[in-house]
Amino acid sequence: MSRLLLLLAALVLAVAPARAERLVSQVSNETIEITSSFSGERMNFFGTIIPDAGSEDKFVTGPFHVVVVVLGPTQNRVARQMSNVFGVWLNTDQVEFSNFPSYFHVLSSGRLTDITDITTLTTNLILPESHTLPASTTDWWKSAIFGRELVRLMTEQGLFGVQENGVNFPADNFYSARLTLPSNAPPGPYIALTYVFKNGEIIARKSEGFAVRKIGFERFLALSAVQQPFLYGLVCVILALFTGWLGGVLFKR
Repeated sequence: MSRLLLLLAALVLAVAPARAERLVSQVSNETIEITSSFSGERMNFFGTIIPDAGSEDKFVTGPFHVVVVVLGPTQNRVARQMSNVFGVWLNTDQVEFSNFPSYFHVLSSGRLTDITDITTLTTNLILPESHTLPASTTDWWKSAIFGRELVRLMTEQGLFGVQENGVNFPADNFYSARLTLPSNAPPGPYIALTYVFKNGEIIARKSEGFAVRKIGFERFLALSAVQQPFLYGLVCVILALFTGWLGGVLFKR
């Protein structure tokens, strides 16, 4: 997952056009630790638009728009359709989406369609629906329907979102944005992609990475479930049996 995020960042930087502006940006937290009392974490993104190195200009002129895209760990995600078959709800159809982000949030300084055109938003993976396009199926229409429903479900869980007023400009060339990661944010590597627009075109972009990881007993449980699945399952069964037996003894009294 981390390699895919690094590859995405490399592609973003590789296609960056040569411009007279340069973006200097930073993220407030490089590591977010999940404990038993974790209820979310507030992230701050901020940066300055300055003349590029070697430019003869001493100042930059706007107006600018900034879009910050926060991506969580990617994975293959399967969207399934449940149907009532003779009174029984069964999975009757499905579509698999490759390298689908487990977390996706967009912060922008205005309406996305006012900042640039749909083609630019889609090709740069800024829209949530753009991540559902490369589905492993030849049925484009079915992929579009399943992808739309998948985005809706992820949005209801607080894992997908778009804030079209989430970026502020305290000064003409300085921006700031604030995002609260939810308590159910998946652990793993994250990347924040920042795009600077001027007259509908991307003139600068930057990427920063940060990590969400479990610590303490939560990390021990997560690692045990992955590294020792049989032993982890056995302990869970024993604990469940013991809890049931103990509850029966207490209630008899």
